Amino acid sequence: MTVETQPKDLLPLTEPVFHILLSLADEERHGYGIMREVRERTEGSIVLAPGTLYGAIKRLRTLGLIEEAATRVDPELDDERRKYYRITGLGERVAAAEAARVAALARQAALKRLLTGWGEA
Repeated sequence: MTVETQPKDLLPLTEPVFHILLSLADEERHGYGIMREVRERTEGSIVLAPGTLYGAIKRLRTLGLIEEAATRVDPELDDERRKYYRITGLGERVAAAEAARVAALARQAALKRLLTGWGEA
């Protein structure tokens, strides 16, 4: 009998890991593509160094949160040495659980008036 990993068992996520999962939430990407997407989406406030990125990718693969993609986006236009990654179902559930956890923290900070304008219509 195996025990299925529950998303809450893998929380909290580190900031780089959360951003890698977010980057893969909408499309498969190779390592440099992940680095570039995170930097652009965060307007440069998060820059993943190669060592951080590839160490996190190894850990995420071991945990079953991401996997290597079987097909390439466009094999004719791409370097065959690049590895593409995709988020797994478990990875999506873990990312959603982390987003909910962070949102709950932000709500608590807003209640204490530490975040002005957060959550207001």
